[in-house]
Amino acid sequence: MAEDTETRPASAGAEEREEGEIADDGDGSAAAAAGRVSAHPLENAWTFWFDNPQGKSRAVAWGSTIHPIHTFSTVEDFWSLYNNIHHPSKLNVGADFHCFKDKIEPKWEDPICANGGKWTIICGKGKSDTFWLHTLLALIGEQFDFGDEICGAVVSVRKNHERVAIWTKNAANETAQISIGKQWKEFLDYKDSIGFVVHEDAKRSDKGAKNRYTV
Repeated sequence: MAEDTETRPASAGAEEREEGEIADDGDGSAAAAAGRVSAHPLENAWTFWFDNPQGKSRAVAWGSTIHPIHTFSTVEDFWSLYNNIHHPSKLNVGADFHCFKDKIEPKWEDPICANGGKWTIICGKGKSDTFWLHTLLALIGEQFDFGDEICGAVVSVRKNHERVAIWTKNAANETAQISIGKQWKEFLDYKDSIGFVVHEDAKRSDKGAKNRYTV
């Protein structure tokens, strides 16, 4: 995220901070305060990734604009990061913000993601903040019965809508996929139907892949 062309935030008092970058008052007080708190470790370490919308038009290959921001492995680290980065409603159109298990890249080509797919919820502009937070809490809190099947999640900001998706490892495991989809809706109190698309189907289709599963 050190490219000169990357998007700068519009929030007051943070003109020099890049989107997704952690705020720092420069005296190390935040880190010192965090060190005084007894850490609560997570079952898995997770990494936030940011896909810069300004870099996409100049990208030679898909995925070249996705950069890791920070890896966290405790409850305290998560909240320290989450409270100091832009929420989805504040990101520029075209941005994608990911949270994936450590060592898994948010790309179809990643070996762990290659045979998987994703569940997606679409919402109106500025409406994804709550869905995104509750999805993150469910992931890092290991609330899914088939949590081992989950790679991570992504929130995407587009011109007319926002969407949140959960990526999974094995699209052929119907039992796991249906369970994940149903539980996700319960956690978010989401009433509409959602669909699961297989990554391989999406890559082969120019017009959008059909849902493999629906809940």
